Amino acid sequence: MIREICRDTFFLSQRSEEAGAADMQTAADLQETLRAHAGECVGMAANMIGVRKRIIAVMLGMSPVVMMNPEIVARSGEYETQEGCLSLSGVRSTVRYRRITVVWQDMRMQKQKRSFEGFPAQIIQHEIDHLNGILI
Repeated sequence: MIREICRDTFFLSQRSEEAGAADMQTAADLQETLRAHAGECVGMAANMIGVRKRIIAVMLGMSPVVMMNPEIVARSGEYETQEGCLSLSGVRSTVRYRRITVVWQDMRMQKQKRSFEGFPAQIIQHEIDHLNGILI
C-alpha cells in the first residue's frame, strides 16, 4: 500500500526500534511508496511513512532493495555534500563517506553484508540517519 509521507519533525527525530519478521507489511509498503515517488526520491526509511522501525528501502538499479536493521560497520573517504529529503523542505549540508560497508537483514531475515560506493553509499547513509532520528 502506498503510504502518506510523514513530515512531522518531532516524530522523524525519534530513534527507530529494531525490525522483525512481523514488520514485513511495513517493508512492502515502504517499497511500494518508494516506487510511487521514484521521480523525486531514491530512498526511504520506515519513519517517513509513519512507522518507527529500522527498515529502509533504497533504489539500487530498477527496484528498491529493502534493508532491515541496517548498520554501517566500516566507512572511509569523508566529504561534505548537500542533500534534500522528501520529508523536509529545502537542501541542507551534511557530511558523508564515499565508501561504506553495511550489514542488514533481507526480507527473509537473512543476514547480508555488502560494500557500497558513491551515490548508493550516500543514499544509504541518509536513510540510516533517519532511523537514528538524525535530520539533515
